[in-house]
Amino acid sequence: MKLKKILAVLMSVAMLLTFSSCSDQSAAPDSSTVDTSVPETDVGNSDDVSSDSGDRRVYIEGTNFFVNGKQIWFNGVNTPWDNWNDFGGNFEYDFWDSHFARLKEAGVNATRIWINCNGLVGVMINEDGSFASVTDKHWSDLDSLFELAEKHGIYIMATLLSFDHFKDSNQGYENWRNLIKSSDNIDRFVDGYVIPFAERYDDNDYLFSIDLMNEPDWVYENEECGKQSWDDISDLFARCAAGIHEHSDILVTVGMGIVKYNSDSYEGNKVSDEYLQSLSGNENSYLDFYSPHYYEWQKQWFGYPFNISPEKYKLDVTKPVVIGECVARDDKDPLAQRYENAYNNGWNGVFAWTSNGIDNCGGFDDVKPATQHMLELAVDKIYPFE
Repeated sequence: MKLKKILAVLMSVAMLLTFSSCSDQSAAPDSSTVDTSVPETDVGNSDDVSSDSGDRRVYIEGTNFFVNGKQIWFNGVNTPWDNWNDFGGNFEYDFWDSHFARLKEAGVNATRIWINCNGLVGVMINEDGSFASVTDKHWSDLDSLFELAEKHGIYIMATLLSFDHFKDSNQGYENWRNLIKSSDNIDRFVDGYVIPFAERYDDNDYLFSIDLMNEPDWVYENEECGKQSWDDISDLFARCAAGIHEHSDILVTVGMGIVKYNSDSYEGNKVSDEYLQSLSGNENSYLDFYSPHYYEWQKQWFGYPFNISPEKYKLDVTKPVVIGECVARDDKDPLAQRYENAYNNGWNGVFAWTSNGIDNCGGFDDVKPATQHMLELAVDKIYPFE
């Protein structure tokens, strides 16, 4: 339910209580007899936390994330997939259940997951780029995922699309290229999939954000992705963001691969409020926070983000900023130190790649020392409600 709807209901109830002088209050408990103590919780306990009192919705005030009035820092990871195209494909409930439990025990409070890996499973697009359908299994698998996120208390950054959709090697790549070349096609995609996704899971506080696309930079730069224009790529972001904001309280971001497309100091911020709104004509077309990715090859051109502030990294600092991807395994630069430095320099979280070892960038054993170190350093911000 959107926050403004909740507030409206609460205001209505308050007015009724204020003006209904004949209401029977005899059943109301005496406040002196009510147990208001908060039970102790074990941070490493991955039992169902959905019954705990308190709102778990993540929201933004200024340049920080908050939960129920307390600041939260994302001690995050990427668990992009178990089986490529899990949701609507080969989704394995037991993997996600056990992996979320391991993450919670390691002090992780958030993970980034690819909802669609290349657009061949779950969400169907016609050859002309028009929206076709969503499979029932896609929805049922996602229902299970978000139930498990709530059970274990793991916040999800849900990545809807990737540059992989647009690659020549991907069957159906023309469908996705045709989609972004037509605002009408984009609107049908938003109406047919993005809005239903947001509305379906809006009541689950552990879907804290939607990442509209993984590294769209390569859709623009690479021949294998057709070198699409930023106007077309960002028109998709503008219309998706507006649909999500108008139908939910879920935060919106884009996982840019290179800071140069996320900053006015280089080639222009391709996801700025001004640019997105100029494309859609809708004031609800904006990102709530930024989540650029960093890998070592970028250092010589753009610097090293962990040891400086987002402002010195030349990002717009009117919004919160997290590092949405960084390599987990790096013998020259311990991950624990990178997390701590990012925390001390004003970043709002770090999401290492990956927690489940899908490639040679690292896995759980690389992530765990870093996330446990951060838990010791800032438990009050990683689990502000426990």
